[in-house]
Amino acid sequence: MKISEILKNNEVTISFEVFPPKTDDKYAQVEEAARKIAALHPSFMSVTYGAGGGTSKNTASIASDIQNRYGTPVLAHLTCVSSTRETVARQIALYKSLGIENVLALRGDIPKEGRTVFDYAHAVDLIHDIREQAPDLCLGGACYPEGHVECERPSDDLDHLKEKCDAGLSFLTTQMFFDNNTMYNFLYRAREKGITVPILAGIMPITNRKQVARSVSLSGATIPQRFRMMVDRFGEDPKAMQQVGIIYASEQIIDLISNGVTHIHVYSMNKPAVAAGIMANLSEVLK
Repeated sequence: MKISEILKNNEVTISFEVFPPKTDDKYAQVEEAARKIAALHPSFMSVTYGAGGGTSKNTASIASDIQNRYGTPVLAHLTCVSSTRETVARQIALYKSLGIENVLALRGDIPKEGRTVFDYAHAVDLIHDIREQAPDLCLGGACYPEGHVECERPSDDLDHLKEKCDAGLSFLTTQMFFDNNTMYNFLYRAREKGITVPILAGIMPITNRKQVARSVSLSGATIPQRFRMMVDRFGEDPKAMQQVGIIYASEQIIDLISNGVTHIHVYSMNKPAVAAGIMANLSEVLK
């Protein structure tokens, strides 16, 4: 089922993201985690894609299993950095052959050694290419409530985002954020810019201290002082920190839904216990 239809037909949606193994020996472990998360009956699940297609085979396989074995709609990622047009064309053909009809079109992170292929400069180039090759696919894109880390001015970032939407996106998913006021401000500015597609709120449950620094470096997200205090107090106790992270993320989601942001995407990091904890906390809310 296309994500655009799911968002249209459901007042509230909760979806989860998993990432494929980098090596085949970890495949069974990730497959089991995906199965357990799918058993929670999310609205859909997304599967990430390594920079340059490093996990492309496993991305397609995990996504196919989620959809065809477990009956959960799936969103397969596709990044274009360090990929050729031929590589992208093969991956699109593979997705279609597996019955995957939803793709999240991303530029991806620049490799540490620098960009090695120049077929695609930006995500919008990938979006145009997919639209030409597979116009029937449902395409999503990414957005940054606090602005892209490589973009100096938020207004320029919104211009680029509008360009991506105009190229053929059906929905957007935000990078993680930890202060809901950031999301509300971003939504206002996006709508003022003329961006009308559904925007899913990306929520990352922080369940260990190391995730804080990594989350900030990847997304540029601001960590509220309230949450920093929680990390300082419970960060050395793994079980307590996991509980704190689940509760904080659940509170964010409840506040978002209360304020009309009803499509939530959770970066569950292949942790069924985290996904289950959030669903348990929302059990009556989702009714």
